[in-house]
Amino acid sequence: MTGPLVPFREVVLKVHSRCDLACDHCYVYEHADQSWRTRPKTISDEVIFRTAQRLAEHAKTHALPSVSVILHGGEPLLAGPARLRRICEELTSAFDGIAALDLRIHTNGLQLSPRYLDLFSEYDVKVGISLDGDREANDRHRRFADGRSSHPLVLKAVELLRQERYRHLNLGLLCTIDIANDPVAVLDALTELEPPLIDFLLPHATWDDPPPRPDGSPTAYADWLLAVFDRWQEQGRPVPVRIFSSVASTLNGGPSLTESLGLAPTDLVVVETDGRLEQVDSLKSAYEGAADTGFDVFANAFDEVAAHPGVRARQLGLEGVSETCRRCPVVRSCGGGLYTHRYSSAGDGEGFDNPSVYCHDLAALVRGIEARTPADTVAPAVADPVELLAAQEDLTRTLLARLHADLDGRGGERWAAAWELAAALEGSEEGARGLDGVLAHPYTRTWLLDALDALHEDRPEAASQAADGLQTLLAAAAVRAGLDLRVPAPYRDGGLVLPTLGRLTVAGPGERGTVLVRAAGDGFLAAPAAGAAERRIRRSAEAGPGWLPVRGFALPGGPFPGHGFVIDDLDPYRDCFGAPVAPTLDAAAADRLGAALSEAWALIGQRAPAYGAAGTDGPLTFTPLTGLAPGEPSVGRHGYGALGIGADESAGTLALALLRGVRRARFRALVDVTDLYAADGSWEHRMPWREELVPFSRLLADVYERLALAAFDSRYRDGVPQALDTLEGAAELTVGGKRLLALMRKEF
Repeated sequence: MTGPLVPFREVVLKVHSRCDLACDHCYVYEHADQSWRTRPKTISDEVIFRTAQRLAEHAKTHALPSVSVILHGGEPLLAGPARLRRICEELTSAFDGIAALDLRIHTNGLQLSPRYLDLFSEYDVKVGISLDGDREANDRHRRFADGRSSHPLVLKAVELLRQERYRHLNLGLLCTIDIANDPVAVLDALTELEPPLIDFLLPHATWDDPPPRPDGSPTAYADWLLAVFDRWQEQGRPVPVRIFSSVASTLNGGPSLTESLGLAPTDLVVVETDGRLEQVDSLKSAYEGAADTGFDVFANAFDEVAAHPGVRARQLGLEGVSETCRRCPVVRSCGGGLYTHRYSSAGDGEGFDNPSVYCHDLAALVRGIEARTPADTVAPAVADPVELLAAQEDLTRTLLARLHADLDGRGGERWAAAWELAAALEGSEEGARGLDGVLAHPYTRTWLLDALDALHEDRPEAASQAADGLQTLLAAAAVRAGLDLRVPAPYRDGGLVLPTLGRLTVAGPGERGTVLVRAAGDGFLAAPAAGAAERRIRRSAEAGPGWLPVRGFALPGGPFPGHGFVIDDLDPYRDCFGAPVAPTLDAAAADRLGAALSEAWALIGQRAPAYGAAGTDGPLTFTPLTGLAPGEPSVGRHGYGALGIGADESAGTLALALLRGVRRARFRALVDVTDLYAADGSWEHRMPWREELVPFSRLLADVYERLALAAFDSRYRDGVPQALDTLEGAAELTVGGKRLLALMRKEF
């Protein structure tokens, strides 16, 4: 089996192998594997010591930041306070200075008392309690051997754990599903107890011993859970429910939050009371010895168990599920179901190479939760240009805050003063508006990313680069806001560049220094040093002595009056496209390019009006490049709204470049702020117009771009319907991605 070894981050430590209840659905005592009969009742000192040493050794070898140890059984509280204290002491001692230790215990709660909870508080042992709902639901399975109800004692334990002095230990409630129980009554009974988490568990079953389905419905368990989901929604989601959170996470491109769902590799191992090392103990439901590895803590390291074929099979992600599951569009959320639930002893699928015995339930559950989760609330930026622009601005602000945090005082006085000025600008309406304008500038993002790279790579110029960039941004913001503030701004190679405004020559080539800048009327004043005579600059489209403004042009038919697009051939961070930037244009060349761009927009407006100027999300920044193929734009390392284009192209080729570039830029902006897909590259998909297999991200991006080209030129329509169908049936799509796909179908 391929792939790196996955270290264990979670260990189930069996501290007692007997139980004080006789639950008829227990996989330990009631299912195929009866090895509990030969185990010691209580874990010994030797097993405790060797387990602690082996586990600490494993954590150190793999530099694990933390390891979770779950004290389990049988009923672990039957081990008694003294034995549990010994376990906590040995584990805590072994892990000291190596890794954080997350201790937990799963119990039926019958023996829980202040004596136990005081011990658990001392070692910060979190407590999870098994409870199947109201008394009727719980008594269906969780009874004493003589038939008595366990419900009152469990409630007493839950109430004890809810006391203020023990509340920090409360891990939540584990509820095994029985579809004979009323789902609403079960949820109401559990939420009434205000647990920090509810974990609904499907009863363990296999194809040999399938779960009961009284009405024969293949989705009975999904129907039950969706009834719980609806009630949970109605209640206002008062308590996190792990299975719902996990499905929601994977639908939106995130990780699974439970071993029973999703494609994440398992990182769990079981230590039995005799020191045997086993796979996940739910495998005891499959057949006698299914969980065996042949290893124990006395003779074997945890790495040996991690390399066991049975463990490796549960670490392969997509490769570890059946062929049927690999072709299923919900596999990213369900993950083929719990490994145990795939077992069959007969037919072509002998072993675990099968879909889950709950396959139809899991598919219905995922689709049901998806249908109940409006995509426009999950990914509003997909459909709303205003939301997309706001999300992009938030991203830039987040990067700026991260740069400030990562500098952690290393920026010196210049950074500290600039940061204080930024806060002052934010505090006024005009200043905030000016700051918004420069933060929306695409190349501000380039500066931030470069500054963060320099800082994290410990380059000597990192702090200076950060302070230089922030000072020039703030000078431009103050000018844009019309504020009479003297803001220091550094210049390099004799020129001061104010982002979004232009470049001012203040000294000779190669010279560097600082200019004091303040707004004045329709322009700004600049002085090369304190006390020096100020030079007045008008912010106009006309160049003046030593002043080159960023050139703005009206966007014909566009929603933004005035400067609909700009040609920025001045910003020092515009060299981010992977192609050489063209030299700064003279006035005539800039006018020619502006006219060609305007003509290209007009042409798009005639032939594909939905993709013309009226369909743009906001102002656009064009930077002339050299070496581009005709009609091919470049999207580089910058914020939303910038395109690299050829400087000497005709209106026709520029129209194609604009269509491609605007769509590429918007798609990348969406990917920046919205999870459109997950597990990219796990599958390959055919691209109809090239007969090529590509990852999902490539196909989605190309179809998104091709829709705009097809509206302009019908030759690009070939293959689009087939590609849209492929996208719709793909497992990688998130809820946000499906929202985008629905909009793409409307476009076609």
